[in-house]
Formats: sequence, structure tokens, C-alpha cells
Amino acid sequence: MRVILKANIEKLGRKGDIVDVAPGYGRNYLIPKNLALEVTASNMKMIEMEQKALRKKFEQEKLSYQELIEKINQTRLTFSRKAGEKDVIFGSVSIADIKEALSQLGIEVDKKKILLDEPIKRLGNYAVPIKVFHDERAEVKIEVIQEGKEERKEAVEEKKQEVVKKTTEEDKTKEKSREKSE
Repeated sequence: MRVILKANIEKLGRKGDIVDVAPGYGRNYLIPKNLALEVTASNMKMIEMEQKALRKKFEQEKLSYQELIEKINQTRLTFSRKAGEKDVIFGSVSIADIKEALSQLGIEVDKKKILLDEPIKRLGNYAVPIKVFHDERAEVKIEVIQEGKEERKEAVEEKKQEVVKKTTEEDKTKEKSREKSE
């Protein structure tokens, strides 16, 4: 049986596609639930008009999702976890962790669209694909570091800033003593 889909149905097709389905599936499920129409000349004309409007809408949605894709591509998430030997972390970084971190940054993504095959269980850098719009995907960069290392990084940055301050203060005092001696 040939039907025209009125909605996107996973593993079958997108709205407006003409697909072959089992007669029972079409008559007993798709058509009664208003998910599809039987292929007839009048239905074909109606679907063609709907498809033109859909294409315009699709292009507009695609443009709006481009901003989200760029934002996700530029995002870098850092997770701090305790680690044992050979950089194996205790616990893992899961899809839920990634979704929560993105939500805190103001990026709302459905959990099902984060394409992480299995939770991250080692320290290192990763790129996790996220399905944003139909076939459009973005990649969020993830860094998993050993707990306590980020504190060390912050401490190193603070020490650098202190050294810079000290050298600028020392330079100022040296200039003042030179001016006095002259």
C-alpha cells in the first residue's frame, strides 16, 4: 500500500514522503491516527501545496538552528573527576552530565540528541556530536581532567599574576629611586 506521510515518522520517512507500507499498518494505524493519507490524485495535489509551504518553513528553521550549531561548536566543557591509574576515572561523564553542563550555559538540548555511544571513562579531550536539526550536527568539545588539577591551574595563574604585579611594583620603585638620585 502506498501512502503519503503527514508527519515525520522515525524509520519510515518525513512529512510529505510517499512510502510503501504493509496494508494493515496503513489502514489500521497510519490513516486512523491521521499520520498518513492514501495516495490519490487529489491527495497528491494537496500534499504538493503543503510541501511548498513546508520547504519555506524548513529553510527558516534551518537558518535559526545554524546559530545554535555555531554556539555548540564553540562550546568547551570541562569536567573534573577523580582518577586512578592509567587515567581511568572513578565514575564517568554521561549524557546527563553533558546536558546539565550545556543547560547551565543556556544551551537547551534534548538528552536523546546527544550522540555519546558510551559514557566517558578516561581523562582526556573528546568531541561529542549532537544532533541539532534533522541531519545537521554540531560537536561539543569536552575535556575531562583529574580532580584537583583545575585548582592547580588556577593557583598557577594566580602565581603568574602575583609575579607580574611584583615585577611591575619593583620596576616602579626602581624608577622612583632613579628619579630621586638624578
